Amino acid sequence: MSDSQISDVPTLLVKIFGKDRPGITAGLFDTLAAYSVDVVDIEQVVTRGRIVLCALITEPVGAGSEGGLRATVHSWAESFKLQAEIISGTGDNRPRGSGRSHVTVLGHPLTAESTAVIAARITDTGGNIDRIFRLAKYPVTAVEFAVSGTETEPLRTALATTAAKIGVDVAVVSAGLHRRAQRLVVMDVDSTLIQDEVIELFAAHAGCEDKVAEVTAQAMRGELDFEQSLHARVALLAGLDASVVDKVRAEVRLTPGARTLIRTLKRLGYQVGVVSGGFTQVTDDLQERLGLDFASANTLEIVDGKLTGRVTGEIVDRAGKARLLRRFAAEAGVPLAQTVAIGDGANDLDMLNAAGLGVAFNAKPVVREAAHTAVNVPFLDAVLYLLGITREEVEAAGLD
Repeated sequence: MSDSQISDVPTLLVKIFGKDRPGITAGLFDTLAAYSVDVVDIEQVVTRGRIVLCALITEPVGAGSEGGLRATVHSWAESFKLQAEIISGTGDNRPRGSGRSHVTVLGHPLTAESTAVIAARITDTGGNIDRIFRLAKYPVTAVEFAVSGTETEPLRTALATTAAKIGVDVAVVSAGLHRRAQRLVVMDVDSTLIQDEVIELFAAHAGCEDKVAEVTAQAMRGELDFEQSLHARVALLAGLDASVVDKVRAEVRLTPGARTLIRTLKRLGYQVGVVSGGFTQVTDDLQERLGLDFASANTLEIVDGKLTGRVTGEIVDRAGKARLLRRFAAEAGVPLAQTVAIGDGANDLDMLNAAGLGVAFNAKPVVREAAHTAVNVPFLDAVLYLLGITREEVEAAGLD
């Protein structure tokens, strides 16, 4: 039966609720089958062992049929120690409004107060919440709102401001198949894929960690030109023995959730890469260990077993990261609109803006304000929820 045919047809909303157990869904529709009704819509939710099952069906044909159906459904429900409610009406659910978006809310924890604020802000923008679904309960609580009636961009702007005030992370993306089609993820390395700043690990072995850390912080805040700051910091490493490379590799700490993120994406058919203002001496090792498809970074020059204090080759700076994102996308055969970029510093901004979805991960304020969305929990795999991938899907695949 088409949408136009169902619009004026009498329908019944059958609602079943109570303690969940196997066989409820099959039992209800077995009961309804005796009345030759058509199923218009179904919704089922199980929360803490309690089921709410709703079936929108066409009204049964024939004198006394509706009364018989009502009596039979109530009798069946009682046999399962469930409650039943049957409401008469006409047609299907009301059409969803134009302008459809997925709003993902991450909380650690997610409080009732913050949820109320987000829901009210959606309403203020003219949006309607059509459905709410939990994506994850660990290591963060992640819920997704299906919203219609308002366009994605103004909704994103409104919720970004609200989220910053109440301390939750909110991502807003347009609804559609393209969300699952985002098949290339490229991320920064220092303070994103890993917890460390690689040049500071090298600097610790050279005894100049404080000097390098200050220059790094200025560059990440956008206060210094990255290339100039890179040369200034690397110059402080001159004379270090090349054996320090192995020591630094051993000291690198992956961000919590990094392995889960990469393994899940790879299992789902994504390609994954890294771009770094750090050094190939570390990113090449990470590429091998994590099975990354792409990796690019600066290269420390080593002569006669010593670091010279210089870098060789093309500099990977702010513009370079965006250029590499485009190159990786072309090599992967993925449209730029179907890419995801993740980063934390000012030198990631061009890459974040060029990607279909730019994610600021525990980022500096200037980056959070400019990116499409921000994640401020310390778990990199929280990015999965922005793509609509649930924790249950990760666990079912044996990836967690």
